[in-house]
Amino acid sequence: MENNNDKIICSELFQKHRKVEVVLYPAVLAWKEIEKSSKRSSGTCESEHRQTVEVCEIVAVHKTEDEVDAQARSHTKRINQPSQQYPYAFTVSYVRKTRQHLWRCADVTFHCADQQICEQWIQVTNEQLSILTNRPKNLLVYINPYGGKRRGERIYEQKVAPVFRRAGILTDVIVTERANHARDHLKTEANLDDYDGVVCVGGDGMFSEILHGLVTRIQTDHGVDQNQPDAELVPCSLRIGIIPAGSTDCICFATQGTNDPVTSALHIVVGDSQPMDVCSVHHNGVFLKYSVSLLGYGFYGDVLADSERNRWLGPARYDLSGFKTFLSHNHYGGTVSFLPADDNVGHPRDKLQCRSGCRICQHKPSSKDEHDEASEEKEKPADDSDRGWSVIHGKFIAINSASMSCACPRSPKGLSPSAHLADGTTDLILVRKCSRLDFFKHLLRHTNNNDQFDHWFVEVHRVRKFRFQPWHHNFVPLEDASERPLSPDLSPISSLQETCDDCTAESSWNCDGEILHHTAIQVRERSSGGSRDARCGLVCPVPADQAVCSGNRGAARCRGGRVTTFVQRYVLKTKTEKE
Repeated sequence: MENNNDKIICSELFQKHRKVEVVLYPAVLAWKEIEKSSKRSSGTCESEHRQTVEVCEIVAVHKTEDEVDAQARSHTKRINQPSQQYPYAFTVSYVRKTRQHLWRCADVTFHCADQQICEQWIQVTNEQLSILTNRPKNLLVYINPYGGKRRGERIYEQKVAPVFRRAGILTDVIVTERANHARDHLKTEANLDDYDGVVCVGGDGMFSEILHGLVTRIQTDHGVDQNQPDAELVPCSLRIGIIPAGSTDCICFATQGTNDPVTSALHIVVGDSQPMDVCSVHHNGVFLKYSVSLLGYGFYGDVLADSERNRWLGPARYDLSGFKTFLSHNHYGGTVSFLPADDNVGHPRDKLQCRSGCRICQHKPSSKDEHDEASEEKEKPADDSDRGWSVIHGKFIAINSASMSCACPRSPKGLSPSAHLADGTTDLILVRKCSRLDFFKHLLRHTNNNDQFDHWFVEVHRVRKFRFQPWHHNFVPLEDASERPLSPDLSPISSLQETCDDCTAESSWNCDGEILHHTAIQVRERSSGGSRDARCGLVCPVPADQAVCSGNRGAARCRGGRVTTFVQRYVLKTKTEKE
């Protein structure tokens, strides 16, 4: 409840044919109806109904357009004839939260008796909005016109651009004409000092492209060698914002709870931000990719590889490729080694979903933890069995690394429902060789509330790092008990004396919708704070009641190794909406 002493401005105005008292506090705009009692002795009484809007959720305040104002006066004159008493008006545009995490822009218009009062309200309210320094004023927008159902440009022009214009945000829009156009533009040409953030209009692939361009540009400018797996990444002051216009839009859905462009645009306007973990992927000391959602080998790698040959089908290609891959039922031999995460970040099966104010994501490593981790980086283990690493040999249908829940409309809970967005870990899911029916049961559980990890052939670990080495034809892994630590969490390992004759040669890694051309990889989860290197701050978080972790309002810049981002897709043709 606001203190009356905190009032910034207070006036009796007219709104929707009724007289209201409007009060602006530092954090809230409030108004309530003033009703005239039929008995003069009773004077004036205030109704209990009070409407409020948080200042941080106000999109804009402006003088009501003349024609709208005239129409309002003409209409209200027939009701209560207030036009002579209230000839001036201003409109407050604000965020209205509806069902299923959807946000919409609503307006409320107040009529004033005096022009000076009207202008004072506009000035004072805008001064309060200017205090919110996390809000962007200049954005670089990339649009992918080919992603999803090829509606990126239309989505931006019809749904997003009007919201940005209303909020007074200046934008430079680039429509991409080829793959990696946005990445290359960010790496070499874009003047990042001119913008408060980068927005991508497209799908997960577009987001990945912008992420790589932005992070690579910052590291290059500061002389950081990304080929060094343990190099500390330099943070970026820019944020990436996402406008969903792709096939699955997994990143947007997992962080926002919905794939709605208007909702995403409003999150960007009010300056919401969400930190996100980033995985770096290396092969023999050479940097390959960053991953923020899914890194999948086997089933999901095969689905992506097959779908690339049927891009003309649009989003339907994933259904066709998924069905074909399921029927093929391939499995692949390999060795997975991983460094388990600390106990204080929970377990993938603890059913603690990542929400606003998530204690797991807000956990800060102690100075002792940071010292131990720094020491570990300096003293690398001689082999996988040292320094707490676990090693698993086997034949796998799928090996998945989920840095977030990977939820989407078809899988509302995602691949790992309890994965956290900013805890510095990734959930490593191993699906061993099993029957086609058992694997189907596992896939089916991604669409309902049943535990998809509750199978004898599935195990999941929360890890900070992992490596994968595929078995080659006729390769026989050594029987070494020291490489197989006894743990009740590990399923029985198939006989290591078997050859890999019955295994399909090799699969491909699916890295956020992009194919990696190497199968033997080393993966490290990067986060902000201490010796943890990089975290991507994603704009478009969700309200407190949503099943994802929302970042702090106003966290416009990254700290430690955090990279803060705004999302929208890249475009080749350049349009300028600045006046």
